[in-house]
Amino acid sequence: MHKNGWIIYNDSLPGNKFIDFAEWIQSAAEQNGSKATIFSNRDVLAYLAKSNLQILVDHLQMLPDYVVFTDKDIYLAKQLELLGIPVFNQSEAIRISDDKIATYQKLAAVNLPIPRTIIYPKTFFATEVKETIIQSTVEAFGFPMIVKEAFGSFGEQVYLVHTEQELSTKMETLGTNPFMLQEFITSSYGVDLRLHVVGDQVVAAMKRQSANDFRANVTAGGTMEAYQPNDIEQELAIKATKAIGADFAGVDLLFGPDQNPIVCEVNSNAHIHNLYDCTGINVADFMIDYILHAISESD
Repeated sequence: MHKNGWIIYNDSLPGNKFIDFAEWIQSAAEQNGSKATIFSNRDVLAYLAKSNLQILVDHLQMLPDYVVFTDKDIYLAKQLELLGIPVFNQSEAIRISDDKIATYQKLAAVNLPIPRTIIYPKTFFATEVKETIIQSTVEAFGFPMIVKEAFGSFGEQVYLVHTEQELSTKMETLGTNPFMLQEFITSSYGVDLRLHVVGDQVVAAMKRQSANDFRANVTAGGTMEAYQPNDIEQELAIKATKAIGADFAGVDLLFGPDQNPIVCEVNSNAHIHNLYDCTGINVADFMIDYILHAISESD
């Protein structure tokens, strides 16, 4: 029996990469004999009333057999889950992935290697930075140091500071935004790995490098080349994906001082076009295979 799916993306964001990601998944589904319809999250409304939980969609005839959720609208994802629809990735995995502080806490809880991190205390109003926080952080990490906001994408909202004055100014600028302070992994300056995990395997990987930026993101000007990860790197990426409860994810690894990998980020909605351009591997095919197999097992 053919399965019908929905692919939900966000059309309020600039650029074509978000609809492009959705269309790649749609094409992979159709090649697998599954009809998949693309919706913007603004076209799928979550309706709540006493004893009534619904999804409002124009011309809706029936709910889908599965949803590929490529957006961060976790309330909508949760609504679909409450209606009994299998959602990939689930809302909780998306929530954790979107919040880098929550991600690091999950990774640390299962003893995975991460940069040493101090979470900046929550503030409700922009206040003067406590000197004791600066001193404790400098004593722990030294300079240069990373200041990273909890929420951000494509290497943005990540800052490299070199002095106490830079650190203090950046912390004051961020104000009430949640952020963390991290040791800078100098051995991975301008270079990292992106491993894409689907289920229990790494299906594609690339090495990213930048000649003039501490971040290696392609959107920040980095270059990319196909990469064959070793067993340790693959095992770490799979464990990191499972730590946040994701079915699939793009895992960014740094090179530690001993060249052993360190988890930098886990992205539950990692885009796959650059990875295809680099490796010739279409991750969407693996994602759809995984989803169709998962829902067939639950029938």
